[in-house]
Amino acid sequence: MSDGAGKGRIILHIDMNAFYCSVHAAENPEDYMGKPTAVAGSVELRKGIVVTSSYEARAKGVRTGMTVRQALSACPDLLVISPDFDLYRKYSKGFMRIAGNYTPLVEAVSIDECFLDITGSSQFGSAFEIAETIARRVKEELSLPCSIGIAPNKLLAKMASDMRKPDAITILRRRDMPKLLWDKSCQTLYGIGARTADKLLRLNIRTIGELAAADESMLMDRFGVYGSWMKRAANGYDDSPVEPLHEAPKSIGHTTTLPADLTERDQYRRVLLNLADQTTRRLRHQRMVSSTIQITIRDPDMRTITRSVTLSVPTEAADDVYAAACKLMDAHWQEGKPVRLLGITLQTLTPKKETPLQLDLFTYEAEPKKERLITAMDSLRDKFGESAVLTAGMLGDDPSTLIRNKKLRGTSLQKDFLRDPSDSEEG
Repeated sequence: MSDGAGKGRIILHIDMNAFYCSVHAAENPEDYMGKPTAVAGSVELRKGIVVTSSYEARAKGVRTGMTVRQALSACPDLLVISPDFDLYRKYSKGFMRIAGNYTPLVEAVSIDECFLDITGSSQFGSAFEIAETIARRVKEELSLPCSIGIAPNKLLAKMASDMRKPDAITILRRRDMPKLLWDKSCQTLYGIGARTADKLLRLNIRTIGELAAADESMLMDRFGVYGSWMKRAANGYDDSPVEPLHEAPKSIGHTTTLPADLTERDQYRRVLLNLADQTTRRLRHQRMVSSTIQITIRDPDMRTITRSVTLSVPTEAADDVYAAACKLMDAHWQEGKPVRLLGITLQTLTPKKETPLQLDLFTYEAEPKKERLITAMDSLRDKFGESAVLTAGMLGDDPSTLIRNKKLRGTSLQKDFLRDPSDSEEG
């Protein structure tokens, strides 16, 4: 039995904890933070049903599906809040935006959870480091707690995020299934509901472990192809891909706070090259081209400027973006002035297939070759990770100097400069 398409993947599942209640606490901390709250309809009539409750309310016996009257009986000091779906959508876009900073492969499952395929995102750190960064940014930027599961497939990532709540990160490997999950009831397995669990019980299949050992032909006789899926799932196999919604973004950006202030042109140009590489990678994943390049510069005193230029021809290539960014930097920043943060944002985005490119006598032969090279490099990095292909500029001009200066090595640029990114992608 094989994971198929899932072999070698790294999947995250982000589950926002008590999302609706947490959003209200983030918006009005003085009224709701740390207090027993519940979101329900028909609050005035006390006949509404509890949609969700805070962990403080759950500790006092409040449960989803209770009537407001029952919830108040269990917890007299419960604060009952009417739902505000516009507010929830605002915060949902916020945490999805943060998630999208680390991979273009984000699949929204619902308003409060999503899957991420971070197989090709090693430039941001290990899987656990990426999960930690996302959880920290969601807490700092949105004041929301979340649980994150890390696994080789979507099924196990979802199971992992459910194992510890709130505000936790859990790793679940397929080899962990027998010890951690096989003694649980079948209904615990993601994708199996109460009715199916009852049918399995009538077949004397009570636990996930018993389901994993069950005869597949018998399961298929009773449940069809769903029976085969259940056995595979009970053994931890899932080859379903992360399928992002292809909603065109308005901009694609990446900013990075540098581990040390930079003052030399060669130093910050190397950072700009990495930023151009990362943003255009995401641009190509979206099958878009950009006509406007914007840079963001911040000094140690937190003074920030942005400058932009509109290109005569839309582009998806890192070298075009890098050249434009360098010209903007040279024009608007004096060498020797310290730089604390740098960013590149690609704006005026259009679908590549709908954008006519104007080729002149000097570029019409070179452009197809350049595009084939970019496509080949992207394919290599998708398969083997971001560090599979590095340009000479990322590694620096003088290898001996870079070896002496660890923080300016190409590998360290990706590890150190991009460790704590605060990208911005709107759309």
